[in-house]
Amino acid sequence: MDFNTFSLHPQINAGISKAGYTSPTPIQKQTIPVILNGKDVLGLAQTGTGKTAAFVLPILQRLMKGPRGKLRALILAPTRELTEQTHAAITQLGRQTGLRSLTVYGGVSAQPQIRGLRNGVDIVVACPGRLLDLLGQKVIDLRDIQVLVLDEADQMFDMGFLPSIRRIIAALPRKRQTLLFSATMPKEIRSLATEMLHDPITVEISISQPLKSIRHAMYMVEQTGKREMLLNLLDNSGSGQVLVFTRTKHRAKKLAYQLSKAGKSTTALQGNMSQNQRQAAMEKFRKGRVKVLVATDIAARGIDVSKVSHVINYDLPNTAEAYTHRTGRTGRMDRLGTALSLVTPEDLKMVRTIENNMGCTLERRRMEGFEVELNPANRPAPVKNRISRPKSNYRKTTPSNQRKTSNNRQRSYAKSR
Repeated sequence: MDFNTFSLHPQINAGISKAGYTSPTPIQKQTIPVILNGKDVLGLAQTGTGKTAAFVLPILQRLMKGPRGKLRALILAPTRELTEQTHAAITQLGRQTGLRSLTVYGGVSAQPQIRGLRNGVDIVVACPGRLLDLLGQKVIDLRDIQVLVLDEADQMFDMGFLPSIRRIIAALPRKRQTLLFSATMPKEIRSLATEMLHDPITVEISISQPLKSIRHAMYMVEQTGKREMLLNLLDNSGSGQVLVFTRTKHRAKKLAYQLSKAGKSTTALQGNMSQNQRQAAMEKFRKGRVKVLVATDIAARGIDVSKVSHVINYDLPNTAEAYTHRTGRTGRMDRLGTALSLVTPEDLKMVRTIENNMGCTLERRRMEGFEVELNPANRPAPVKNRISRPKSNYRKTTPSNQRKTSNNRQRSYAKSR
């Protein structure tokens, strides 16, 4: 099966060819025909399986007919990086269509966005907060929206965007097509999502199973040995680019500095950076001017760099879903990738949660000089309390020995008098 099966406009097919797409992915095969038929869709598939093109191509096809320069499609995303990635995909696939796309998000001046809207656009890719600001200023008109897309819908709900999304939806025409795409969709989020869809078609592509294109492994290590182990892993990572995840902004900044001092070509991406700094860091990484990008979960969604050969969890994330999004930055579009995690004894509970979510066991690897005791089944040994405590003399109390204890205490008290 190839993209000609969808009978898309020749100008769209030209963009597909220029982008190097040959055959549609499973999520594209199952959702594109349904979207072209005007149905609402809930599309669930793992990160890196082509969800963006799955909704961008039908939108371009729909907008080929009708007036140009009038806002008719709105795509909502949780992060600035993801809006820029989606905008780049629209620009690439629609390069010969004449359709115009604009990104709208906070952290930068609103004036260029306002000028872009006044000059006329066909598609807006936005974060909810800035979009509501512009809506309140009456510089954006959503009354002609024909297609609404919620990309990474679970993340938007988790980040507290639900009230904002409901306000945005209230400003849209009731008669429209709504598409929700995500790599994960917990049950409680699914119920919220279905409120916003009309008679939807649900397409689910093995979202809990690990991508076959990614090899997952973990190294047991004490917290104090992490940096040295990471340097060893980077020395053996080959020529590909490496994405290293930390849990906090401060840790990302500090680790990037330490790696640079150790001679590694490194930059950081974290929430305390300005938008210009974040874009500059991403540009360096995308163009291969640096090999290592140290990032917080801000980069778990919205990074599509084909040469990322390794994702390394310097710190494990707080949820199994975040692990899915992090590791999905490699092994994209059937390219091979490796996901490595540095695991301390305190992380073992999260390891088991991740494995239960994936339905498989992470490969256990050892590195000489960083040995941590494993049990015979090659699973992490139970975490031992490092604080030594004296054995308790506590005896189970029954009514009979309660009386004995009380009498003994009374006699001891009498003697001391």
